[in-house]
Amino acid sequence: MPKTMQAVAIAQPGGPEVLIPVTRPIPEPAHGQVVIRVAWAGVNRPDALQRAGAYAPPPGASDLPGLEAAGEVVAVGPGVSNWSVGDRVCGLLPGGGYAEYAATPAAHCLPVPDGLSLRQAACLPETFFTVFSNVFTRGGLRAGERFLVHGGSSGIGTTAIQLAQAFGARVFATAGSAEKCAACTALGAERAINYREEDFVEILTAEGGADVILDMVGGDYLPRNLRALADDGRLVQIAFLQGPKVTVNFAQMMMRRLTLTGSTLRPQSDLAKAGIARDLQRAVWPLLEAGRVRPVMDREYPLIRAADAHERMESSAHIGKIVLKVAGG
Repeated sequence: MPKTMQAVAIAQPGGPEVLIPVTRPIPEPAHGQVVIRVAWAGVNRPDALQRAGAYAPPPGASDLPGLEAAGEVVAVGPGVSNWSVGDRVCGLLPGGGYAEYAATPAAHCLPVPDGLSLRQAACLPETFFTVFSNVFTRGGLRAGERFLVHGGSSGIGTTAIQLAQAFGARVFATAGSAEKCAACTALGAERAINYREEDFVEILTAEGGADVILDMVGGDYLPRNLRALADDGRLVQIAFLQGPKVTVNFAQMMMRRLTLTGSTLRPQSDLAKAGIARDLQRAVWPLLEAGRVRPVMDREYPLIRAADAHERMESSAHIGKIVLKVAGG
């Protein structure tokens, strides 16, 4: 391998324009790690938060953005026995995905599902780890229950709709346009709610309430979400685009036995992430290989145009996932 690689770094906190091309040393695999030659890298909201200075990498992680990638294993660290040089994988990364090479714990990698390209596989780790662990592990969604996901046309939303539908839940989604609502119903939502024109609280209440809600909006959505829950319902918070602070009526939560929980993925331990990877390979990878679930692709950009990819994501015009082409494949 060469000694250096091309990458995109964050010059300083700011807008998309602070993403700049750089040359960096190729990472060496530490104990339990592999190095991936990146073919494609996924673009996610946490990348933009890191770029803005609001989401620092965990200690020891690369300062380069990028939390998921797909490609070929080119180096294996001590203690790794489940991957070999030449294996095609997609991996959840602690950082560093906007580069030609990235290091990550071997236990956070999964095989590229049969029938999927590396381009599609690059969209899986961050989104599928997040959705599965929050909707099914934390939220406990079961077949026959009513599930509401906000932002149904996002990468998280399109994944959550498909997985909830595949596991037998009744799926509802919110989105901000007729086109996005149509995308949600095409993926399996029985009802897509245009939040600019309709009240999701009124619609879900008429259905008996949601058993599980997955929310990334926060702010004044939180009390509205609580009203939209059925008794014994669970609200799972994974982001707060409208702010992290709000007043909550705990009497309502207590009388109706509601659960408010949530998580962020990046700060969790390597062991916790390895457990999610095992759950995904057991429960979700067969669905991908059978074609019952597929990542929804929006647009691709070359690595050098990462700033354009961020502008697209932050415009909220996209439906599904945005990816960076690093080496192709």
